[in-house]
Amino acid sequence: MSTRAYHIARLCCTPAFLGGLLLMLAVRPVEVAAQATPGSTAPPPGMEGVGIDEQLGANIPGDIVFSNAAGEEVALGSFFDSGRPVILNFVYHDCPMLCSVLLDSFTETMKLMEWAPGSEYDVLTVSFSAIETPDLAARQKEKYMQKLARAGAEDGWHFLTGEDEAIQQLAASTGFQFKWVESRKEYAHPSLLIFLSPDGQITRYLHGLYFEPTDVRKALVEASNGTVGSAVDQILMYCFQYDPAANSYVLHATNLMKAGALLTMLFIGLGIWLLRRKERHNRVPSSPIPVNV
Repeated sequence: MSTRAYHIARLCCTPAFLGGLLLMLAVRPVEVAAQATPGSTAPPPGMEGVGIDEQLGANIPGDIVFSNAAGEEVALGSFFDSGRPVILNFVYHDCPMLCSVLLDSFTETMKLMEWAPGSEYDVLTVSFSAIETPDLAARQKEKYMQKLARAGAEDGWHFLTGEDEAIQQLAASTGFQFKWVESRKEYAHPSLLIFLSPDGQITRYLHGLYFEPTDVRKALVEASNGTVGSAVDQILMYCFQYDPAANSYVLHATNLMKAGALLTMLFIGLGIWLLRRKERHNRVPSSPIPVNV
């Protein structure tokens, strides 16, 4: 079973999903309508101005101040002191369905990964609702720490709330576009993960609600510029490249052929060396066996 199918099977059995499903049957889900395929040019009616304007290569401002789950004011730049890549996601905790599905799914993805927040990477979960408080963020953090069940993750997964000005500044720097829909009393917004380098540069966007652990790992290796991951990860990053249409990392035919040609040359060279070594060994005369008289 694929990771995505595994996520869907597990999430479909949760009370949050079932309650959200009933809500979807009762009202039009403005959030889901905002989940346009990357590159789509025709937003659903009423969803104008909602989506993602990717800002690859841009740096998020490090001086923006948010509040952490303990109510302490922290500048975004402080989360990049560790030298680890960072995964940023936007949510609002009073979201009727989409945000909880995103966080549940992302938690399951992290559980399937060998790497963990606070060790190989950090996570910033930022509320884009200015009325949400650190107390609410703290309850959400406790909930997802229990679900993730990874020692030390609480030091690497940060739940932030902030003033409207700070939220708008961070959203603008990442191209995250959302809006309040008064008729529904809820936000319309996209769902995605944003990957940041250790110095705060945006390196990759993964769109959707479900994320393959292999894609998240590759995006982290890419964001870290090779400082996270093994030699095998570096080889895989050479052979795989991100395909926006597939919203995933796919085999890059040209690089794969180059890698194959290099391996072929190495094997041929090794074979020639072994043959020559064997020939030299066969040409060395055997030492005469001494005969005792």
